[in-house]
Amino acid sequence: MAPMPAPRTTACLGVLGVASAALLAVATSPASAHGAVFNPVSRIAACYAEGPETPKSQVCKDLVADSGTQPLYDWNEVNIANADGHHQQLIPDGKLCSANREKYRALDWARTDWPATNVAAGSFDFKFRVTAPHSGTMTLYITKDGFDPTHPLKWSDLDPTPVATYQTGRTATDGYYNFTGTLPARTGRHVVYKIWQRNDSPEAFYSCSDVVYGQRVAAAKAAPAAPTEQHIAADATKSTVSHHGHGGGKPSADSFMASSVAQPVAAVSLAGVVTSGFLLLRRRRNQ
Repeated sequence: MAPMPAPRTTACLGVLGVASAALLAVATSPASAHGAVFNPVSRIAACYAEGPETPKSQVCKDLVADSGTQPLYDWNEVNIANADGHHQQLIPDGKLCSANREKYRALDWARTDWPATNVAAGSFDFKFRVTAPHSGTMTLYITKDGFDPTHPLKWSDLDPTPVATYQTGRTATDGYYNFTGTLPARTGRHVVYKIWQRNDSPEAFYSCSDVVYGQRVAAAKAAPAAPTEQHIAADATKSTVSHHGHGGGKPSADSFMASSVAQPVAAVSLAGVVTSGFLLLRRRRNQ
């Protein structure tokens, strides 16, 4: 049996290499569910709303001085791509607000001057700005009575009973998830911690929102504002967060299907290319 000519062998191996690399690229492409809590406004959303280039509060000025403006332009990204529900194993105490990501390390600062939303015990309307909706579960916790905001946030600081649990869908009305929860009785400053675990991907998102019970924030520490739609649209080109062509104000079912189906279809197609390449290589060797 004559050996396969080198050019044919090289060509087949080249096809397999390209196909394998493309398949790997599809399999490891970044996920695309993003957003942030706008009520009570999260730390990163509050600082972004102040303006990354001209922050007003001292804590947001310090954040930019420490980490630059990009974390704020990427306000909807604080995530772990492969969390798969293992939140406490992946995020150590003191790193909850940043999800243990160096890029967002300033969010973990134990300070009492983070912009805070005034709240009271009872029913509370939560508002989450979603830039790419996905099926999953959003769970929000609040710190226990007696929490000391001058110490880094630990898992044991969170009351194990959620203040809200919401099943997120593949669409979001006007780009928001709106749902109601119940805040327990507390006094002073606390943190509301959000975990959004997708069920169509191992990716999860996290955030910290500062709240104050039983008092009005002084004029010098006015209640934080959430980013406006005009602000978000104007800064879209400065974000490094990928949405795979969907997301935004009014995500549609069609846009979701186009983006979510494309990757599996591409993976199947590339797998077929790889299989065909192996069969071709085997057939050539047997000639």
